[in-house]
Amino acid sequence: MQKVRWGILSTAKIGVEKVIPAMQQGTYSEVVAIASRSAGKAQEAAGALGIETSVSSYQELLDLAEVDAIYNPLPNHLHVDWSIKALQAGKHVLCEKPLGLNVADAQRLQEAAASHPKLKVMEAFMYRHHPRWRKVKELVDNGVVGTLQTVHSFFSYYNDDPDNIRNKPDIGGGSLMDIGCYCISVPRFIFGSEPTKVTGAMEVDPTLGIDRLTSGMLQFAGGTATFTCGTQMAPHQKVTIMGSEGKIKIPMPFNAPVDRPTTIVLTKGSETEEISFETCNQYTAQGDRFSKAVIEDTPVPTPLDDALANMKVVDAVVQSSNEEAWIQY
Repeated sequence: MQKVRWGILSTAKIGVEKVIPAMQQGTYSEVVAIASRSAGKAQEAAGALGIETSVSSYQELLDLAEVDAIYNPLPNHLHVDWSIKALQAGKHVLCEKPLGLNVADAQRLQEAAASHPKLKVMEAFMYRHHPRWRKVKELVDNGVVGTLQTVHSFFSYYNDDPDNIRNKPDIGGGSLMDIGCYCISVPRFIFGSEPTKVTGAMEVDPTLGIDRLTSGMLQFAGGTATFTCGTQMAPHQKVTIMGSEGKIKIPMPFNAPVDRPTTIVLTKGSETEEISFETCNQYTAQGDRFSKAVIEDTPVPTPLDDALANMKVVDAVVQSSNEEAWIQY
């Protein structure tokens, strides 16, 4: 079985604890190298995860001939620059969300990708690769809930550590960039279109300078979407999809458990059905779907155009909050 040989840029927590172990279980993915600016951290991570090669600089990893693709979980402000360097080194790129700090930043990666048409680039919205989300999309598209009318998303956790990268505004921290981007991605995915106008409201932490609470509304041609995300409140996540004839609830929509089956709840009239899905690791699925696209030279599951469109809405929510006005597309 042919496998894509992966290198990991940094020993970021999400990579070490979630993404790498999941990709190591993949059919088409093999993690062969990891980099850190600290040789000790790289060696420690490699030893713990059974990775053959560790290096003490990101560029050194990009220069490894045995690496076909890189996963980039660096802080948000480094996503674009190091993804472009990876392309220049001839590597395929799976980059963590959000793709950049804003649309203009993300466009730099899109332009670089256009100059390397043989290389694959994708934003790592892992939830889209879980079978239950693909089932939800199928149910909505087939009219099972009637005419789609609105989508509500909620995502929160508590973190007020000033040293945490998610709480540093100059490098892309804040609730909207970290988790609100999911709440924007979901309705765009479900409606299968882009919003026509956007409004948002943000509460900024007076000490940290990041948005600790953001709410927004997206107007689509055929309905609406509302969301709230926050980084200083009780942990919670849920998505509800409402149609003219039914609704779908997705519990733990973004951090789906990997050790037990997951469910969605479909309600039509007085009848409620819980639909179960076999145990699945969405990070494994993401890595394999990307790797398969590399091996077969087919389009990646989620194109860069989608990432840029999501970033455009993120920017619009920020602009709306600053101007206290609707932003029309």
